[in-house]
Amino acid sequence: MDVRAFASSIFISPQKLGLVCDKVRGLQAEQALVVLQFMPQKGAEFVHKLLASALANAENNFDLEREEMYISTIFAGDGPALKRFKAGARGRYKPRKRRMSHLTLVLSQREVK
Repeated sequence: MDVRAFASSIFISPQKLGLVCDKVRGLQAEQALVVLQFMPQKGAEFVHKLLASALANAENNFDLEREEMYISTIFAGDGPALKRFKAGARGRYKPRKRRMSHLTLVLSQREVK
């Protein structure tokens, strides 16, 4: 059985969040929580929080075992972008985009031997 969790409009770019997602993809859920706890990246905090929520939902709503869960799919997609500007040289306009992300996480069940 699959358990899905979503986080939308996270204030970090999808590129930075994707680097953290690549580190934990395919890991056991419990192992991924430990790895994320000690990563220095800002995105690790967002992924850790979503993974903990997905595990709690799997246990409480679907009666699944925590030890059997692993991260089958995790990715960061583009969210909305805040468009800002900064004044440039000689009266010019320098656009800036503050990017946001949507994070998707799917936990699957694996038989423990």
